[in-house]
Amino acid sequence: MAARGHVQDPNDRRLRPIYDYLDNGNNKMAIQQADKLLKKHKDLHCAKVLKAIGLQRTGKQDEAYALAQEVAALEPTDDNSLQALTILYREMHRPELVTKLYEAAVKKVPNSEEYHSHLFMAYARVGEYKKMQQAGMALYKIVPKNPYYFWSVMSLIMQSISAQDENLSKTMFLPLAERMVEKMVKEDKIEAEAEVELYYMILERLEKYQEALDVVRGKLGEKLTSELQSRENKCMAMYKKLCRWPECNALSRRLLLKNSDDWQFYITYFDSVFQLIDESWTPPLEEEQSLEGEVHYSIEQAVKFIEERITEESKSARPLRGPYLAKLELIRRLRCRGCNDEYKLGDPEELMFQYFKKFGDKPCCFTDLKVFVDLLPSSQYTKFISQLLEVIPLSAAAESEVALPADIKALQQHLCVVQLTRLLGIYHAMDKKEKLTAVRELMLRYRHGLEFGKTCLKTELQFSDYYCLLAVHLLLDLWLEEGEETAVWQCLTFLEEGLSHSPSNAQFKLLLIRIYCRLGAFEPVAELYSSLDAKHIQHDTIGYLLTRYAESLGHYAAASQSCNFALRFFHSNQKDTSEYIIQAYKYGAFEKIPEFIAFRNRLNSSLHFAQVRTERMLLDLLLEANISTSLEESIKSMSLSPEEDDIPWKDLRDNRDLTVLFNWDPKDRDISEEHRKLSLEEETVWLRIRSLTLRLVSGLPTLSHAIQPKNSEKTAENGVSSKIDTIRSLLQQLEAAVDSGKKFLEQKIQYPVLGPPPTRMAGFFSNGSCQCQTSLFYLVSDIYELDTNGLEDSAEIQERIGNSFKSLIERLTDLFNKCKGDLIEVRDGTLKTQPNLLENLVFFVETISITLWVSSYCDSVLRPFKSNLQKKKKKKKESSVAMPPVFTHFLDYVTELQTLTSNVIDHIKGLEIILTALKLEELSLKDTLLLQEEKKFTKTVQGKVQSSYHHSVQEIGELLKKRLDTIKKLKI
Repeated sequence: MAARGHVQDPNDRRLRPIYDYLDNGNNKMAIQQADKLLKKHKDLHCAKVLKAIGLQRTGKQDEAYALAQEVAALEPTDDNSLQALTILYREMHRPELVTKLYEAAVKKVPNSEEYHSHLFMAYARVGEYKKMQQAGMALYKIVPKNPYYFWSVMSLIMQSISAQDENLSKTMFLPLAERMVEKMVKEDKIEAEAEVELYYMILERLEKYQEALDVVRGKLGEKLTSELQSRENKCMAMYKKLCRWPECNALSRRLLLKNSDDWQFYITYFDSVFQLIDESWTPPLEEEQSLEGEVHYSIEQAVKFIEERITEESKSARPLRGPYLAKLELIRRLRCRGCNDEYKLGDPEELMFQYFKKFGDKPCCFTDLKVFVDLLPSSQYTKFISQLLEVIPLSAAAESEVALPADIKALQQHLCVVQLTRLLGIYHAMDKKEKLTAVRELMLRYRHGLEFGKTCLKTELQFSDYYCLLAVHLLLDLWLEEGEETAVWQCLTFLEEGLSHSPSNAQFKLLLIRIYCRLGAFEPVAELYSSLDAKHIQHDTIGYLLTRYAESLGHYAAASQSCNFALRFFHSNQKDTSEYIIQAYKYGAFEKIPEFIAFRNRLNSSLHFAQVRTERMLLDLLLEANISTSLEESIKSMSLSPEEDDIPWKDLRDNRDLTVLFNWDPKDRDISEEHRKLSLEEETVWLRIRSLTLRLVSGLPTLSHAIQPKNSEKTAENGVSSKIDTIRSLLQQLEAAVDSGKKFLEQKIQYPVLGPPPTRMAGFFSNGSCQCQTSLFYLVSDIYELDTNGLEDSAEIQERIGNSFKSLIERLTDLFNKCKGDLIEVRDGTLKTQPNLLENLVFFVETISITLWVSSYCDSVLRPFKSNLQKKKKKKKESSVAMPPVFTHFLDYVTELQTLTSNVIDHIKGLEIILTALKLEELSLKDTLLLQEEKKFTKTVQGKVQSSYHHSVQEIGELLKKRLDTIKKLKI
């Protein structure tokens, strides 16, 4: 409510109901209310804009834009109209229109601080750095406040960052920014920490490291207080840039004396010590050793210093890990230099053992020791593990042969040892029988450990969860190395059991997602991924786990949903990042601005973004084109053009988190840098194939013109000949991409099981989809040639088209044969799945769809020819006008296509019947591993896989029926 005595603008009162309707999402009422108000007050511009917002939100973009432009043309200066227009333009994703709005407002009210700052922020949204610089200075002249001056300086830095020419950046933009700040320094006008940060940033970018160091160490550096050790960290960074190792060493030594648990300073300390040794540095005789105090320049001093830190630690109230790990790090560095023995630092095995005794009950113990296990000789691995086990207080229960921990501390210690056992490859060396015994023991320990977590909340993890994960990893080894199908069902059973006790365990969910997908069951995956509640950037880093499989396993509705989910994040990124940048300017967090812009670019160039966008459009065409809308309309609604390639191939960034799944494998079995490179190469080749396929399909409607036969001038005028040139050029590119894909697959790369999932490329080539799809696009070229040459004198082309039709039916039949077989069957008491049959079926549906789009193009070309022939026939009243063979070829081809599609639909119905009739609960898995309590989860798992297959088959069948209806319409 307005305070008494305050005169409220009557317009605010009139507009309030419209604002309320818009806020509550009642857009239709907002439009009606605005119309009522505009009848009484025609000049109330804000009401018009609010009506436009309502129209925009109800999908009437064109009307909304026209209304907005009416108001914008009047160059309003009232706050309400300007802010409403700003909201509307943002929702329209047209931030550049906001700049024009405030440019006009500033001209009319040149002394308004508010409008000038709005103009600056509008420029910031669209990245107009030069105009931002000018706007900042104009603002400073009206209201001489420091932040406005420094906005202008920051805009110069942004011009330098975005400049293509690095020389221009270092000779013009940055020196000008430096001079502007120096002017403020000389006039003693520097007020805030942000201004000092900005000065430091400029000097660092100009590589004036000494000057930057002087600023930090000087009077201005005293303002650097918001972050802990901000000044010291900046000094350290400059010492490193200047290679002033004595200062680096002395400063890190001083900081370690304050806090001997700060790992980053141990690393700097060691780096500097060894640099000084290599340079044979000696302290000056007369003056002090360095600006920062005493310097250590020999290994003896370093050894002594670390020993002192350990002695100090033993006196401290809180146990510190840093000094002990620093000793292991020093041993590692000395070993690398081949001079470890003479310094009597101790045996790494003994030091790690002592470390375990001290910190073994902490979850971090494993990750700490993991870094140093390569200091152990492989012959000592088993002895080392036995040594660790001896110090854990375990007591054997009467009914069990396994010694179990009595409390959480002992459990954590034992878990650490089990993880190290896996890391050292001891589990990998076991034979099948030993592995199964180890699995049973791990699950026994897991279930026993649940006793300690009875009071845990649902959001908390159980203490013994890692036992279950390790058991699953062992079973995955058996499945992948020895083809044990039972093991994979066991994995799912254990993970589902684990999830029932630990509903928030992301590792259980991620592993379930990977295994279900490998079995071809997508239905449970969508729910699992949704329960992960992925936030923001995770849609890019782990989204691939979902989008890779959604469509390829025949869950089309879920695939649409998962693509939308991912795309929503990428599209909102543009808008969100602009807001972060504006907030950074407002609050003076200048060093964050380049980071935000780099973040935005990284997401725009994301490989995952490009993949999802391409697959989403292909999926939309698959589900809609020539079913609910024509291919031409579908392509138009997507703004697709065969000439345009909007994928930033050179800048593609692989933002996937390939280590999201916990892994305890030794280095030689873990995901390597080589795997990452190969996976990126494979993903890029596959994306290129998919993108070119999409562009080729989008080119089909552009060819469906009426063409004057044998009139090359006319065809060139129509621009159609250039369209076929585009298609032919894209076809060449597709052939090249396919060749690259084949060469890549010849390497027969096997990624680790928990590494990157392979693309669909191998199946695409092996089942014949690739050959079908490329031959279809060659057929387009032939049909086009027939269209331009006419039916006379084109016997050769007609024969070529006839042969293409025949070979196409043969290839499609061959592809169908590769789809035959049972998805799930019981063999020797175990379940066997064939998920590749599902992927082949999905490829078949896709290939049939492209076949139909191409056939529709053939139909649109042949139909006019036939009607012309029939007219001639009637004129001449002759029944002997010979029908060209191409019509017979086409009719035979369509009939065979219809028969083939009907056969596939019958096959799918058969699969549905088998899947419905399969009674998995009656199946007794012939496996001694199965306990009574596991049967419940085994039943759940099998039910989920069966149900998922059923839904996949249903969705594929429904789509094929719709495609069959389209085939029936192909009658020339």
